[in-house]
Amino acid sequence: MSFALEEGELVGYIGPNGAGKSTTIKMLTGILVPTSGQARVAGLVPWKDRKANARNIGVVFGQRSQLYWDLPLIESFELLRAIYGIPADRYRRNLGEFVEILDMNEFLRTPVRQLSLGQRMRGDFAAALLHGPRVVYLDEPTIGLDVVAKQSIREFIARINAERGATIVLTTHDLADVERLCRRIVLIDRGTLIYDGDIERIKSEYGRFRTLVVRFCEPVTHPTLDGAQLAGVEDSTARFRFDRNHQRADLLVRQASERYRVEDVSLEEPDLEAIIRRIYVEGYGDQAQEGAS
Repeated sequence: MSFALEEGELVGYIGPNGAGKSTTIKMLTGILVPTSGQARVAGLVPWKDRKANARNIGVVFGQRSQLYWDLPLIESFELLRAIYGIPADRYRRNLGEFVEILDMNEFLRTPVRQLSLGQRMRGDFAAALLHGPRVVYLDEPTIGLDVVAKQSIREFIARINAERGATIVLTTHDLADVERLCRRIVLIDRGTLIYDGDIERIKSEYGRFRTLVVRFCEPVTHPTLDGAQLAGVEDSTARFRFDRNHQRADLLVRQASERYRVEDVSLEEPDLEAIIRRIYVEGYGDQAQEGAS
């Protein structure tokens, strides 16, 4: 497989278990040497220029930590400052910013072994970015985190990408992370590139069917809209399924308001997880005959 990233991109790198995601990351970080092929990161061959590459990159492995287990969190940061030779002013500036964004002040002097998983992950993110890397690899960075911690991490990733222009490769099974953060995805399976492109394009090909949810002012037994299929009615709410390639949502909303007394409408987009699951099962082709609901 072959792909390239532009500077400053935030790309979702996804695939089923055993697809080769973590192996790719380990080759790009210089941990593994590929049996064949070529790879360059910011002009460097990772396994040949390991020290120079290490200064260029930051890595967060969700199931491994680069923090020192028995030391207070702040001392792990101090050790990393020395290892990377980070100038004192840049270190203070970066640390201050990360402590504020990730809300780490209350546990900076707590030994890492006493931190909760969410606290440790915030510490790992700060540790990976203290030296200002140009390229950041995030391998399952939100695994095991609760909803609040996940949202905090997502906001941090988006901010680092937008404000610092870091190129970010996000590998995860949580497609909600990908959908909220990335415009482009690279999808692999068994070491083969399956899809590389815009999320909206894969949705239009494999998730053609959208759902219009209409809440009426009074119960309607069998509501109808031209160009849409009634998917179900419960109390005063009806769900209509329609093909985005043949019908426009605004025209259906107009129809509904002309035919019935409407209290509220909403539009449900196809679920990215269902679309990707279908591609795993059926394979990716140039033409998708059926959309995922």
